[in-house]
Amino acid sequence: MRRAAIATAVLSVSTLSAQQSAPGIGSIKKEEMRADLFFLASDSMQGRLTDTPENKLAAEWIAARFARLGLKPAGDEGTFYQTFNLVTATRGDGNALALRASALSTDGSPSTADEFHPLRFSASSTASGEVVFAGFGITSPPRGYDDYGGDITGKVVLALDHEPGEADPNSPFDGIVTSQVADQLWKTLAAQEKGAVAILFVRDVHNHPDPFDFARASAGYWPTRPSRIPRYMLGAWVERVRIPALQIAPALAARLLQPSGRQLADLAKASESPKGSAPIPLGTFVDVSTSVTRTIVPDRNVVALLEGSDPNLRDELVVVCAHYDHDGVNGADVLNGADDDGSGTVGVMEIAEAFAEAAAQGHRPRRSILLAAWNSEERGLFGAWAYTEVPIRPLDRVVAVLNMDMIGRNEEVPESGGGRFRGLEAQTAESNANAINIIGTTRSASLKEAIERANGEIGLTLRLRYDNNASQLMRRSDHWPFLNRGVPGVWFHTGLHPDYHTPNDDPERINYDKMEKIARLVYQSAWDLASSSSRPVLDR
Repeated sequence: MRRAAIATAVLSVSTLSAQQSAPGIGSIKKEEMRADLFFLASDSMQGRLTDTPENKLAAEWIAARFARLGLKPAGDEGTFYQTFNLVTATRGDGNALALRASALSTDGSPSTADEFHPLRFSASSTASGEVVFAGFGITSPPRGYDDYGGDITGKVVLALDHEPGEADPNSPFDGIVTSQVADQLWKTLAAQEKGAVAILFVRDVHNHPDPFDFARASAGYWPTRPSRIPRYMLGAWVERVRIPALQIAPALAARLLQPSGRQLADLAKASESPKGSAPIPLGTFVDVSTSVTRTIVPDRNVVALLEGSDPNLRDELVVVCAHYDHDGVNGADVLNGADDDGSGTVGVMEIAEAFAEAAAQGHRPRRSILLAAWNSEERGLFGAWAYTEVPIRPLDRVVAVLNMDMIGRNEEVPESGGGRFRGLEAQTAESNANAINIIGTTRSASLKEAIERANGEIGLTLRLRYDNNASQLMRRSDHWPFLNRGVPGVWFHTGLHPDYHTPNDDPERINYDKMEKIARLVYQSAWDLASSSSRPVLDR
């Protein structure tokens, strides 16, 4: 029997004495999820790869379902589609880098083509200036960290790849999870904002002293034959880059350092600082020219809104989301992506139906619910990142993000799993039969408590274990962009398994009983969060 709806004057989620089932929760049914997934992850959908007809069809199918449920379009111009641009790049002619002994020198020493290459997001431009070493090239005010403790206006920055303390679980840079501020594009934008005219990246030879074939790495970065899946970038980021950005070989960096009498390994070691450092002039000047041709690829998310009932809270949002893209076709193999992330996508649609049914019965949560199917997660979380660039409502009005990505299997890590299971302990599917990983809870204790309370009558085993792990799971799904924008968010994830990103990720292999329970958990959590008089907070 369905219990009464949560009262409008509901107490804070963290102080409720008893869990009340959300109205409409019984409409979330495994049979409906199974039927949807057998379509979405069928061979005819050809793996739903970004920028393919089947990917576009998936978006239209989701939008049609939202429309049929009577949800409000939350996209552009009254549609269910939020559009954004991806960018691909090709290397042009005329890329050059020459060293000069002084600002007035005219006899520069040109570098050879196997000593550097432009980065895909680089602007097509020229620049000249003195080279300064800026450690890891990171500026992060929330962490009290800045590698630009000095004026670099008009300078060419030499920066290390990666970040300080990358192997330290207690590093303020997200522990051993690679932080977003360590991304080369983000570093480039930071240097540009500080006044740099170009940036050169070099391997962190202190933390990565092993032999390194730069020419081979460069050939892999700009392959002569296009890869099966294009290497996309987010247009909103790339269009901001106005300066040349290049990767250079450690040997070329050593030549840049010669006038200063310094060694790259020593500078890299000294850059392991908790607060950053001041840029160091190297006494070398360079002339840089980059040529990169950008091609715009239109893309889109699918977004729908259920308006809340409280006039004082309805402008706030709880986001329930998943991604609908996957990896397409590789030769004769269709990568159906039933678990990744067909399972989460049909979960969003089933949860949307539950909210719509509750509303039809006169029950709405106090806050509004944004139901989102992101695109191009597999290419770099780009749909979710694009939303954070242009949200339908300010991000400070987002109470929480509940992201479902792979909710249809049992985590299974073989004894000799290889690199794809790096950082994960060997475990059987049977040991995880009733378990789900909740990733991101260390960022918000109050959000964790809300989910644990919602799970009271559902009875899943919640595993809270992968927030600070070498597997990098913390940054591998669509909650990550929101966390980096200051929004509490978690990822509901049943775990990796041997069929992950293989042709065997098919709908026949899904555990639909378990998937129904997870969808009900997410729905109950969303209802509680949207109905509470308080909201979760980020602890860090």
